[in-house]
Amino acid sequence: MSHILSLIKKELRELLTPATILPIVIVALLFASLGGLTGGAVEDALTAPPKIAMVNMDDGDFSQIYLDVLADFDDPLVFYSSEESDIEAALAEMKAEGAMATIVIGSDYSSTIENGSRANITIYWNMVGAGMFSSMSTAPVDMMIINVSTQTTHKLIESGMPGEDSGIITSPISYESTTFLGDKELVGVGPAEVSAFLQGQSFMMPLLIMIVIVMLGGIIISSMGQEKENKTLETLLTLPVSRTTIVSGKLIGSAIVGLIFAGVYMLGMNYYMEGLMSMAQDMELAELKLGITETAIVGLMVALAILCALGLCMILGAFAKNYKAAQSLTIPISFLAVIPFFVVMFTDFVNLPLMAQVVLFIIPFTHPMMAMNNMIMGNYELVYYGIAYLVAFNLATVMVTVRLYKSDILLTGLATTLSGGPLGRLMRKR
Repeated sequence: MSHILSLIKKELRELLTPATILPIVIVALLFASLGGLTGGAVEDALTAPPKIAMVNMDDGDFSQIYLDVLADFDDPLVFYSSEESDIEAALAEMKAEGAMATIVIGSDYSSTIENGSRANITIYWNMVGAGMFSSMSTAPVDMMIINVSTQTTHKLIESGMPGEDSGIITSPISYESTTFLGDKELVGVGPAEVSAFLQGQSFMMPLLIMIVIVMLGGIIISSMGQEKENKTLETLLTLPVSRTTIVSGKLIGSAIVGLIFAGVYMLGMNYYMEGLMSMAQDMELAELKLGITETAIVGLMVALAILCALGLCMILGAFAKNYKAAQSLTIPISFLAVIPFFVVMFTDFVNLPLMAQVVLFIIPFTHPMMAMNNMIMGNYELVYYGIAYLVAFNLATVMVTVRLYKSDILLTGLATTLSGGPLGRLMRKR
């Protein structure tokens, strides 16, 4: 029995290491925080008062129901008119005020319902982002329309239920949708359809980038750990070759691997987007397709992000004593890739608090993950700033890597280097 307990303790010591425990704790905390974020966003979307612009050209009793429903809220109308010529002004005010929608009611609305037919209205939706929660921003307007439809049904029943079609009695209102997304106008498409389409790319693209970065990070850092464990790196550093040449060779070799990863990624994404766009043709969403220039920009940002990951891996790998220690050093890379993946999937960068924007902007992997949605929304400045930051980040990692390879940290280790400094002297005094 004592032998079994000893073996169990040995296995637990080897398996329960920081490299295995930290990822589980980080993922648990991440999901807990995302759960709070999701719950709060859903609650805010469902309880927010409707903010709309309205052009009501009907003076009947049934169109008055809209105003009666809106009267329960505090100043819900950002624009109101009874003239058809004011529709463009209503749309402009909707965008300027960030309202959820513009409702246009025709002059024959009430008479159509009174004659026993289903009345039709036009709704211009204003989507303020491309994240998973973007379609929820229009949920209060959906709920208001349902409320109006219910009260219209009650009024019809009280008046003797005109018409023979019971379906019209229970559903007396229909509407045509046009969705504004950034600078794009999608005729005949509602926010739910637009959101469903965007979720395909806002989920798959960050997911694939995260997978590539995590895999590449593990490969590079583990490779450096094996070099130290097999004494290959020490032999390499003793050769009559400058450290800058060694660093350049490693970076170029790793960059080739990274670019191959990026090429395979972009090839797969091309087939994925072609399949997605074939569906979009039937949904009038082909306008959201990126052109050749935009696709090239996304590919450039993916390549730059991978090079950033390589630079970070070279820096972290310098502190790996062996292959086993290298496994725990992959955690920071994985963590930096996971954070923007979840955030970008649920919401948009421009809708985040300032502090969250700063944190996400500093993480280099955020920029390619949100590039496609930013270009769809017309936020090209953010894309260009991201490219500039990725280039600067790459240059900084190269400089740090060269400095590390010119020092003795690769041979003596970080602990030995620190022991000779002020921190080491302080610890010895204690």
